[in-house]
Amino acid sequence: MKMLLAGEWITKNETINIENPYDQTVVDTVPRGTADDMKKAIDSAEIGAVIARKMPVHQRMDILYKTAEIVKKSQEEFARTIASEGSKTIKEARGEASRCVNTLMVSAEESRRILGETLPFDSVAGAENKTGYYKRVPIGIIGAITPFNDPLNLVAHKLGPAIAGGNSVVLKPATVTPLSALKLAEAFMEAGLPAHVLNVVTGYASENADALVTDPRVRMVSFTGGVDAGENVMSKVGLKKIGMELGSNSPVIVMDDADVDWAVESCVSGAFWAVGQNCIGVQRILIQGNVYEEFTQKFVEKTKTLKVGRQLDESTDVGPMITIDEAERVEKWVKDATDKGATLECGGNRDGSRMEPTVLTNVSDDAILTYEEIFGPVVFLKKITTLDEAIEIANSVNYGLHGAIFTKDINQAHKAIDELEVGSVIINDSTDYRLDQMPFGGVKNSGIGREGIKFALQEMTEPKVVIFNIDY
Repeated sequence: MKMLLAGEWITKNETINIENPYDQTVVDTVPRGTADDMKKAIDSAEIGAVIARKMPVHQRMDILYKTAEIVKKSQEEFARTIASEGSKTIKEARGEASRCVNTLMVSAEESRRILGETLPFDSVAGAENKTGYYKRVPIGIIGAITPFNDPLNLVAHKLGPAIAGGNSVVLKPATVTPLSALKLAEAFMEAGLPAHVLNVVTGYASENADALVTDPRVRMVSFTGGVDAGENVMSKVGLKKIGMELGSNSPVIVMDDADVDWAVESCVSGAFWAVGQNCIGVQRILIQGNVYEEFTQKFVEKTKTLKVGRQLDESTDVGPMITIDEAERVEKWVKDATDKGATLECGGNRDGSRMEPTVLTNVSDDAILTYEEIFGPVVFLKKITTLDEAIEIANSVNYGLHGAIFTKDINQAHKAIDELEVGSVIINDSTDYRLDQMPFGGVKNSGIGREGIKFALQEMTEPKVVIFNIDY
């Protein structure tokens, strides 16, 4: 595939192979974009920012609705692209393609709700002759950097609000999964998005991302990825807006009064969806003593039924990890835990990029996976005595994206809501839930700001105050 610069689809002599992570076969190639290409994209986006700012809201809405319709009509094709270049099974990929349609439609709807309000200047003595209001205006060029694990919908979460708000965008998709992003860019262009409003530069982040994040013409960087990469971006952005979603180490609390069967079903799905490469995936399950044995037995039994296989096989439950290197890292983290006394209840084996769904118990507090994000198909179970103990353990890590509790006691639910240090608390479901409209983000090392279309729009626009001095 080609990348999008100044309304033109271009190729380069140097390309990057995009491989199917299951067997490393080449799916397609993309241009190896350089820092110079990124500069050209920003040059184009300067023109695009003027065009986008002047686009009336109904035109932005029309483009977003048309793009959503194009994706919807080609939903299976998008899903197969997601499943071929990434880790998701075809069933998971269909869900992502469907969510992308919703994200774009909500972006269209929210574009009509970029509201201001009047200001009571006469509330201060001496300003009786003044009246006015504020409105929200585009900030200009948005630099968007997206990860591999949701290669379509997380791109839509950047592009949808940015375009709805009247901005131009320079997109740097994940090096290993750019095909879904390029297909979405094709859909935008087919829907009538003017040239220069969207530019997409593929390639290695080490070779071109600095040119994006350091350029003073880029007025906001919206980044989704790992903590180390996020800190690197933060050290370079300069004086511009920043939005960051950096992952988590999600805790789930299961109390004695929980519906154990539902908690097991929900948490198995939450732990191993997208082969655990999921920032809100279940990683730590803290189970009260009276149901610990039952929960553990049923959880392990359910996990053992999951089939690891090719992403496009309809019977596959868990696909490969994104690269062999990532699978090897997860394998090492599991070994680190078992070397420190953890019990391997099931899984733990690796074959190339394929890692078995893995359940551990008796994990020591100094094992890496207790305090870092595993980002793989690994979960550990821990017995707790009280809710206070569970909350203390849940809050002990330097992440705070999602937390969850299973209980029938409204008082326990509200205690968890009040005391868990996270961006979202989910009651009687796993942490692996996100409504695309909700304010999505976390505290501590889980990020800065909030995504979700309405909330991203607030970040991607800014208030402009208008004041009239009335002489009468």
